[in-house]
Amino acid sequence: MNVIDHVREMAAAGLHSNVRILSSLLLTMSNNSPELFTPMQKYQLLVYHADALFHDKEYRNAACKFTMALQQKKALSKTSKVRPSMGSSAASQQAQSIPSEIEVRYKIAECYTILKLDKDAISILDGIPSRQRTPKINMMLGNLYKKAGQERSAVTSYKEVLRQCPLALDAAIGLLSLSVKGAEVASMTMDVMQSIPNLDWLSVWIKAHAFIHSGDNMRAINTICSLEKKSLLRDNVDLLISLADLYFRAGDNKNAILKFEQAQMLDPYVIKGMDVYGYLLARECHLDDVEVLGGRLFNISDQHAEPWVISGCHSFYSKRYSRALYLGAKAIQLNSNSVQALLLKGAALRNMGRVQEAIIHFREAMRLAPSRLDCFAGLIDCYLASNSIREAMGMANNVYKNLGANAQTLTILATVCLEDPMTQEKAKTLLDKALAQRPDYIKAVVKKAELLNREQKYDEGITLLRNALANQSDCVLHRMLGDFLVAVSDYQEAMDQYSIALSLDPNDQKSLEGMQKMEKEESPTEATAEEDVDDMEGSGEEGDLEGSDSEAAQWADQVQWFGMQ
Repeated sequence: MNVIDHVREMAAAGLHSNVRILSSLLLTMSNNSPELFTPMQKYQLLVYHADALFHDKEYRNAACKFTMALQQKKALSKTSKVRPSMGSSAASQQAQSIPSEIEVRYKIAECYTILKLDKDAISILDGIPSRQRTPKINMMLGNLYKKAGQERSAVTSYKEVLRQCPLALDAAIGLLSLSVKGAEVASMTMDVMQSIPNLDWLSVWIKAHAFIHSGDNMRAINTICSLEKKSLLRDNVDLLISLADLYFRAGDNKNAILKFEQAQMLDPYVIKGMDVYGYLLARECHLDDVEVLGGRLFNISDQHAEPWVISGCHSFYSKRYSRALYLGAKAIQLNSNSVQALLLKGAALRNMGRVQEAIIHFREAMRLAPSRLDCFAGLIDCYLASNSIREAMGMANNVYKNLGANAQTLTILATVCLEDPMTQEKAKTLLDKALAQRPDYIKAVVKKAELLNREQKYDEGITLLRNALANQSDCVLHRMLGDFLVAVSDYQEAMDQYSIALSLDPNDQKSLEGMQKMEKEESPTEATAEEDVDDMEGSGEEGDLEGSDSEAAQWADQVQWFGMQ
């Protein structure tokens, strides 16, 4: 047993720090005295040393050393032709112990992918002949091709993965996301489904994901619900997360939150989808819950985008946009494909007045998730903020045509129509259609109430908002109802509605302004009492006023969280 065998054994045992030290010393010995090791032994040392660097997360250095190993292998292949042949059994044993060139190329591609050098990763993997590509190489190529927009090549790679491994479900999702028909994907798994018992659910699972990637949220929800009800797949966390995400996409935030909570109870360490969950909690003004969720996920892993997005949502809805921008950028750095991180950063940029930069992020989110309406809505909001009504209208019409006439798309189109005095009637018609489909859809209710307020139809607005609040409670709806009640001089109930709105979101500035405006409409008796208090100079009765400063300080402290928003 020679020294190379010892290095190999340590590498197999996972003693990477030990391999790094020893292989470094041995490589220096080889450089100073080339005859100490054969070319094959030096190749092995380079591979083991590079692999140790990879485990230490020194990816650029590892890629360099792996490349040196490949160069050594090329030189070795030239000299091996003139070397005397050894016995077949000895040659076979040696070949098994030598790291393969294909595996080295894959490792280099891994380094390039982590370093975000996708073109270099594709180039190194393209150098492997098709017949020698293993399933993991084809999977990596499929992901890289898809990211680069080379859809035909991505489809070919994913299909090759499924041909070799028919139960590679992530490859199946990759094909479905590239518009390959669900029936075609299912046919590639048919043989294994028929030969293995208890896999009858697989065709339904593929059908559900086909609906997801075609943007048919309701049929996807119904299909996954049918799967989730089956005894063998009941309480599967991945299915619950997918179902929660679909409810979110369909605008049913209440059910989305319920499913996320159910998934969390089953698996407290789940990370996938928690960024959307945190966003929903923040939108519902449950910032304390967002704080707890973010802290818990940071304890699980700070190397995933999700906890950073959750912290960013806390900051955004506390109106600390620069902090939200930083946290969104950090999340994108960890995962450039995080749609929620792109939306967070885009929204922060928009609210900071950097609309053109925000547009870039919303467009990238649209590219990654072409069936998610919130990506389109964010871009349309940017167009409206920059008074680009024509672009906003064009985008809203495309969403309406491509994703169908549902409550969400109708409301998006109506939102743009409301910006043009010439299309107010069209906006009203669209909103009526949206509310006919979903009377409880908050965004449609808000836009219809805005339209009624412009037309000074306050009684209709009050009826609309009361009906919407019958089965749900929302800060914006309560505040708008307060505004309408003030318009019809019902000050007492208006004050009650503002109070409810502030109980749901203590930072809602418009509700605070509404209450302050009403307090100015006080009775003459109250005004006289205030004058009497003002005349009591030097009386020593200042305790309550000083106490209010203390309360204000406590109020300000409530938005602090990790120094974040």
